[in-house]
Amino acid sequence: MSTVTRGHRAVVPTSGAPLPIDAPLSGPVAVLPEPTNLHVTAVTEAGGTVAPLDADTRGLVWLDPRDPSGLEDALDAAPGVGWVQLPFAGVDAFAHLIQEHGDRVLFTSAKGAYAEPVAEHALALTLGALRVLQKRARATSWATEPEGVSLYGRNVVVIGAGGIALEYIRLLAPFDVDVTVVRRSADPVDGASRTVTTDQLDEVLPGADVVMIAAAMTSGTAKLFGKRQFAIMKPSARLVNIARGGLVDTDSLVEALRSGAIAAAGLDVTEPEPLPDGHPLWSEPGAIVTPHQADTPEMVAPLLAERVRLNTAAFLGGTGEGFVGVVDPVAGY
Repeated sequence: MSTVTRGHRAVVPTSGAPLPIDAPLSGPVAVLPEPTNLHVTAVTEAGGTVAPLDADTRGLVWLDPRDPSGLEDALDAAPGVGWVQLPFAGVDAFAHLIQEHGDRVLFTSAKGAYAEPVAEHALALTLGALRVLQKRARATSWATEPEGVSLYGRNVVVIGAGGIALEYIRLLAPFDVDVTVVRRSADPVDGASRTVTTDQLDEVLPGADVVMIAAAMTSGTAKLFGKRQFAIMKPSARLVNIARGGLVDTDSLVEALRSGAIAAAGLDVTEPEPLPDGHPLWSEPGAIVTPHQADTPEMVAPLLAERVRLNTAAFLGGTGEGFVGVVDPVAGY
């Protein structure tokens, strides 16, 4: 019997869309701010040359999602950089740099690469919220009132259609749920019974037993869920958010949980973040809060390395073909 563990596989999003700019010129790649053997090796295995940041640098792998100012300094110091690999799927922290440099620099993100671990966490939050594990974990005495509902056969609304959403839908398949996807276009999504556009969100919320948010955070999706959305949802509905806290109006969510407008919420992201000590969500019986750890560094490091390897190969190819996770500087993700 094999003792090798499967681990997570990087998900490679496919797109036939052309690059938003001309293909970047290939050349030396800098790995910053703190290079790791794993990611340096990913560049060299693809045939690239890793070198310190200087005037000859043409590619940049940026590993710190919390240091946009450091990346800004790096781009100023190396104006020849034509490709930047960002470390996360969410690039809102770097939005100003993408807007400023997107006409000459190709930005790629990790979108889709972390789909498996994040979707796994989303499923855990879904099951936990349905089975009232948030209340069970806080209990200090044996409960006598039966609570909790099954996921089997439920109506699930998934906001977004990226790698995480697709993997979540795949994980839902054994539960025989009915899935509705809400996305920018009405193009069909594998595993979903229907797809609607974002402007139809309020039409599908009343029938949802579970709403899972996996959408990108943009100016158009900020506070996508507010008082109106919670008011039209079922009192038995559960909300799961593994995307960005700013997609949900936190005050409206707290009120919806307190009033019984919805039954529970499973949150790996919050607004504000980190969620301050003493915030009402910490003690809210209907809330499960995890500290933005749907994917841990141990989980994502090899997945990011695979994304770096693929995009370094595309970078060296010089044709503009083969890049994955390309950021649209207009859409912002």
